[in-house]
Amino acid sequence: MGDSTSITAYWDAAAAEFDEEPDHGLRAEPVRAAWRVALRGWLPAGPVDVLDLGCGTGSLSLLLAADGHRVTGVDLAPRMVERARAKLAAAGLPGGFLVGDAMAPPTGAQRFDVLLSRHLAWTLPDPQAALREWVSRLRPGGRLVLVEGRWREAGQRGVPYVPGAEALPWHGGIGAAELAAAVRPLVSGLRVEPLGDEPRLWGGPVADERYALVAER
Repeated sequence: MGDSTSITAYWDAAAAEFDEEPDHGLRAEPVRAAWRVALRGWLPAGPVDVLDLGCGTGSLSLLLAADGHRVTGVDLAPRMVERARAKLAAAGLPGGFLVGDAMAPPTGAQRFDVLLSRHLAWTLPDPQAALREWVSRLRPGGRLVLVEGRWREAGQRGVPYVPGAEALPWHGGIGAAELAAAVRPLVSGLRVEPLGDEPRLWGGPVADERYALVAER
């Protein structure tokens, strides 16, 4: 599919309006509160070290930092990272943000208690390799939290994604059963929590499949 330059350009262009989506910007208190409750249910008692991959503009990182967690965010798009840094700085909260590829997060030898990824796996050219890499970034007993689903091709206000996106292995998203089958050999246990019937998370009702997969290393 498209090279990293075109992918970066796409998400950089999306950054300015990214937070206008209710579940991206979390600007409405009911949506923000729903994500706060969800994250608390998926993460262990803190504070813990969290790697937020595909962090976008940092809305989930902000909630995690507000709960006292030590957050490192990674995103391929520099403009997304700029907004994430500004968001946490404006709130007076600590957080480290890096520009980099989620397939190989630029965090060196650091290991994390939690790796969080939301709506990212469908964009990856080799999601199976990414899953193996992500689990390796966890400390023993660490937790992998994947918020995923199966939906139409992502786009911002009708702008198409990069050329060749239809060739991605998980183009259009991935169902819970398929993702669980991919993750299960890498972890000691997992559970799937359906999220499609939680309209407060999305700013309104949704008709497609959405869920959280929570796994233990």
